[in-house]
Amino acid sequence: MLEKMFKLNENNTNVKTEVIGGITTFMTMAYILAVNPSILSASGMNPNAIVMATALAAFIGTLCMALMANYPFALAPGLGLNAYFAYTVCGAMGYSWQFALLAVFIEGIIFIILSLTNVREAIFNAIPMQLKKGVSVGIGLFVAFIGLQNGYLVASSDSTKVTVVNFTENFHTTGICALLCFIGVMIIAVLHHKNVKGSFLIGIFATWILGIICQLTGIYVVDVETGFYSLIPTHFVSVDFSSLGETFGACFSSAATSDIKILDMIVIVFAFLFVDMFDTIGTLIGVANKADMLDEEGKLPRIKQALLADAVATSAGAVLGTSTTTTFVESSSGVSEGARTGLASVVTGLLFLLAIFFAPLFTTIPGFATAPALIFVGFLMITAVVDIDFSDATEAVPAYLCLLAMPLMYSISEGIAVGVISYVVINVCVGKAKKIHPLMYVLAVLFVLKYIFL
Repeated sequence: MLEKMFKLNENNTNVKTEVIGGITTFMTMAYILAVNPSILSASGMNPNAIVMATALAAFIGTLCMALMANYPFALAPGLGLNAYFAYTVCGAMGYSWQFALLAVFIEGIIFIILSLTNVREAIFNAIPMQLKKGVSVGIGLFVAFIGLQNGYLVASSDSTKVTVVNFTENFHTTGICALLCFIGVMIIAVLHHKNVKGSFLIGIFATWILGIICQLTGIYVVDVETGFYSLIPTHFVSVDFSSLGETFGACFSSAATSDIKILDMIVIVFAFLFVDMFDTIGTLIGVANKADMLDEEGKLPRIKQALLADAVATSAGAVLGTSTTTTFVESSSGVSEGARTGLASVVTGLLFLLAIFFAPLFTTIPGFATAPALIFVGFLMITAVVDIDFSDATEAVPAYLCLLAMPLMYSISEGIAVGVISYVVINVCVGKAKKIHPLMYVLAVLFVLKYIFL
């Protein structure tokens, strides 16, 4: 049955590989169960409700991806847009979180329409192959940078913006976490070199266990005020789901629809729409390229189904009570373990469903334990840089600017914007306008307008 549903042999994979890939993707994404509530709760939402909404949205979206597109891509409420939701829409603009959920729901409906009418697929296919390679490398750098941050290996600096962490200062918190993260990277690197299946998963658990040992021996010290929590689970199971009722369907409540300013709603929906669209497209390009799923023309088979699954997940997530649900770049960790079909996504989705019951356990896994996997995934994705044709500046420079912008601007969509604009400008200026896909002109203009008006 599994062979018929997911075509395992056709994709040169097996059940064991898909299960390991699905578990690995979940482990590298599980942090969202802790991070999303911490951000969205700033809007006044119930943190417990957000945890459950996050897990359910991830389950629904990932299952849709598995059954509709048969890809090992997992979905969950995305970082960046949740901050826009909480701090801009509900903070600076003063709207209720119910209103923000309504905007996310509308965005999802628009996405469903665009997916059914091939607009998103056309955008994906219009992006040149060399630029897609740049997107893949850029996402690798972006993921690695997130890993370095989560692992406390880099710190903010007034003079250089980013610097290496001071291992001796606050050694029992920041310092030891950074050291354990580095050890985790070394564990994964050695296991990967020896072709050990599940190297990412082993690395995550090994780093976590080392952290627990450090806490028990007093090397790691719990300091809740600065964000360093106990690494030892105190509760494993929770069966109280009543808080979800506070957010479920709230996007249709009177609090969401009262005092709506049409212009504000249009701007907010467009912002959600714009960033989500290109984050998703960028992620699909990067992960699919890493898995060698793009065809000779740089197109992704079943792209319509993948984008439709993403759109359905966004609307479902809004109804449940969370910000925009999108395809996660952490899917690349499962792909790196050999996952190639939707069976891996089924595993990931089921684990998110189980996470509703075992939330206290999964949210105990510290960021420095999952960070090594992200850092090593960055290494694997950056290898696509050798496929960029650096002899042709009209192709290579936009790809270079794209891959450079993603980590430095901390945004996949901004990197794509820089790449698209520079590609159009450079090729027009050197007299190669005919090779540019007409849709690339449209995208370039829209990106420019976004910087002017948003």
